[in-house]
Amino acid sequence: MCLAFSTGVSCTNLDEKPVGILAPQSFFNTPADAESAVMGTYSMLASERLYGRKLNITLQLLGDMVDIGDVGTASRRVQINSFNTDSNNGMINNIWPNLYAVIGAANAAIDGIPAIDMNEDKKNQLMAEAKVVRALSYYHLVQLFGEVPYIGEFVSDPSTVADISKTSVEEIYANIIADCEVGIQYLPNTYENNVRSRPTKGAAQTLLASVYLARQDYAKAAEHAEAVINNAGDYGYDLLADFKNLWNADNANHAEQVWAVDFKGGIGGSNGQNVDYMAPLSGVRDADMQGWSVIVPSPGVYDSFDDRDYRKEVSFLTETNVDGVLTSYEEWKWPRIHMAKWCISPGTSANADGSYSDHNYNIFRYAEVLLMAAEAINEANGGPTAAAYEYLNRVRGRARNKGGVMTDFPADLSAGMSQAEFRVAVREERRVELAFEWKRWYDLKRWGTAQEAFTSPASYEPHENFVQDYLLLPLPQNELNRNPNLLPQNSGY
Repeated sequence: MCLAFSTGVSCTNLDEKPVGILAPQSFFNTPADAESAVMGTYSMLASERLYGRKLNITLQLLGDMVDIGDVGTASRRVQINSFNTDSNNGMINNIWPNLYAVIGAANAAIDGIPAIDMNEDKKNQLMAEAKVVRALSYYHLVQLFGEVPYIGEFVSDPSTVADISKTSVEEIYANIIADCEVGIQYLPNTYENNVRSRPTKGAAQTLLASVYLARQDYAKAAEHAEAVINNAGDYGYDLLADFKNLWNADNANHAEQVWAVDFKGGIGGSNGQNVDYMAPLSGVRDADMQGWSVIVPSPGVYDSFDDRDYRKEVSFLTETNVDGVLTSYEEWKWPRIHMAKWCISPGTSANADGSYSDHNYNIFRYAEVLLMAAEAINEANGGPTAAAYEYLNRVRGRARNKGGVMTDFPADLSAGMSQAEFRVAVREERRVELAFEWKRWYDLKRWGTAQEAFTSPASYEPHENFVQDYLLLPLPQNELNRNPNLLPQNSGY
């Protein structure tokens, strides 16, 4: 199995080489070492191999709302999009080891920090940060691959894990939950300078609510999502007034970001750190924005949005300048409607094609917390309560603000809906509000609707070959070759 035996680089010095260590105590000597180690985990998340490209577009392409635009793009992406992935796929063979690299760096911090002579509260906070980052990494691994090895301590001797076996899904989730609970206990409500790239108490609660939704433990999901809502003032959370401002990369560390991955525009580090390609991947090929047209909305998605919904105008790109002339999508090199969230405003420090952006990509944002609470309450209580309506209607209410002009769409939901009716409504609200934000695949999985989404007559992106086995990706062949104890391969591959 591929593991990390080094701490990451500091977010403030992206050219610094990682510090090689054989044991945490050889590096962790001062409070600055502790801080640097934890910061390194964030710089590893802010990498082309994870939130800068490979993890994000894998999650997008697995869902039914994102498709391939340029059909000549790398075959590894086409495989993911068409559910023809094999165990040698380059996307999964990058995601797996890099998530474990984050875990390795987090484990090093968790094991090394206790020996440092420093303020105990700060020590507990830093270890809690590392644990919540570890929880996030396993949150992705378990949902993408199912049973994977759970490694909860720093590995100084690789031979000790050379033949490690897979851990049950139940045990992985139990460990994720335990790490989040530590985060809730020791993390601060906020950080200096309103930094959103470090997990807070609210971020840990939000991750835990999402985990409980995935486990269909709706009462606990509601409990933790509502804890965030009830303490939103202390955490500094709120909805931005204008939905469009969420996608301006220069508007970083805003109130709606619960936890974000922070890219520093125009700077690149080693091993893909701080390298972000989401803007050009979704931007228009041969247009003035110099995009690549790799990922685009699935054919039926644009028409599935109500024309009166401001979020449709903001989320989709139907025209842009080509040689200085405003040009409709029908005349683009790849004549497909594109997604606008990432390519329109990648930040003043971004490259000409939008890469190396200033984007802070949302791991979670406050609108999703409100929708998680509404969904969980409806499922836990056998129908919506007044609070569930309030939370969902807050999201719809914000959507009525069309660039400062109030409209009457979408209207608030009225009381009296059945559990089934409210379920349809909250799922639709997630689809529209969180479109193209790498949430859809996990939603389809936990709702049990993935097969219907790809094979029904109403599918946005029909794939008749889709079967339930494809709910998990194949385990990387590189890992199976190194360690046969990871066999059997996931079913269907």
